Amino acid sequence: MSKNHDVVIVGGGLVGASLAIALDRLGLDVGLVEATPGGTLPAVFDQRNLSFAAATVNALGALGVMQKLAHPGGPIRRIHVSRAGDFGRVVMRAEDYGREAFGQVVVARDFGEALEARLAELQNLTRYRPATFVTLGDCADGRREVVIAGDTGEQRLRARLVVGADGTRSAVRQALGIDITEHDYWQTLFVARVRAAKAPDGSAWERLTATGPTALLPRGDRHYGVVHGVARDQAEAVMALDEAAWLARLQDAVGWRAGRLLESGPRSAYPLIQVLAQKLVGQRALLLGNAAQTIHPLGAQGFNLGLRDALTLAELIADDAADPGSDALLQAYVQRRGPDREQTLAFSDGLARLTSNAAPLLRPLRSLGLVAAAQAGAVQSFLVGGAMGFRGQVPELCRSEVR
Repeated sequence: MSKNHDVVIVGGGLVGASLAIALDRLGLDVGLVEATPGGTLPAVFDQRNLSFAAATVNALGALGVMQKLAHPGGPIRRIHVSRAGDFGRVVMRAEDYGREAFGQVVVARDFGEALEARLAELQNLTRYRPATFVTLGDCADGRREVVIAGDTGEQRLRARLVVGADGTRSAVRQALGIDITEHDYWQTLFVARVRAAKAPDGSAWERLTATGPTALLPRGDRHYGVVHGVARDQAEAVMALDEAAWLARLQDAVGWRAGRLLESGPRSAYPLIQVLAQKLVGQRALLLGNAAQTIHPLGAQGFNLGLRDALTLAELIADDAADPGSDALLQAYVQRRGPDREQTLAFSDGLARLTSNAAPLLRPLRSLGLVAAAQAGAVQSFLVGGAMGFRGQVPELCRSEVR
């Protein structure tokens, strides 16, 4: 026998879980397919540092997630951007835009635990875990079949809408036959927690180099979240560094803005590869988050973009809850998400390619660009709007701060 749901979400990570919470507010019957068993967080909820734009903080507050954080996030009140070897810099202050902060830095594990606590409160959610997606079946009677496998064997679900939120190598995307475009930046990103002589004061420091960005992000626990990009062929050697040599490398990259770097937590490494789905929707199916677009982390746009995907979908379903998988709704989703997605992808990829290009002729152009961005109010306003997540038609939950 098949189990019927209004919506089945494949993937219980950051975006999939957030969507489940947003849909519960609408009273929909939702199934969430999760690879990890109960009591275990998905691997994505590790010690990496998530930069939540102001729009994201607003939305997660409205969804009751921020209130579940065991540790407060670190506010980003000032952003300082420069590039090694170029003159000029960009400094943006939230107070100049009438804001307390541009966003917050939250530890992924803390966020995962907050999501888990919120999911446990939902009344209309069925969690299938541990379970893996097997394939999609046919559409009939306004529903699409989803085959999953768990401890007791295969199970068939039927949903008016199937959402693929199952990550960069999405099995749902493959089952839909949606092709991808892929670009390897030949960089590896290291993330860790570091303690410095100066405690965070709300400043986020980003230093761009030919081998990738290095950033110090202000956490809420008197530590910094460090992000350090290296050329792919250096990654193994960097991972092998002892703590003293690792800290010396970071110090050389970011300078002394936070004083001496004193200690570091464990390092994790992630290859930087952009993966873009060539389509976002199929018959009674839709892709969200990294399944739709996995982008370069420069500018910290990935999860913020994915959450706006999820909230836009929930908002459209609220207007047409009778059939959340109708062709009209899916096409409305594609149209509404287009401007934000295209601008964010262009910004992230363009900045990554420009700042990592070591060609001598680009050096003065980059420097002039930094100077122009530092002096032109319109340019800074564009950058600030993107950094805070207010780009395109912003979902309603993103617009108002929850206190």
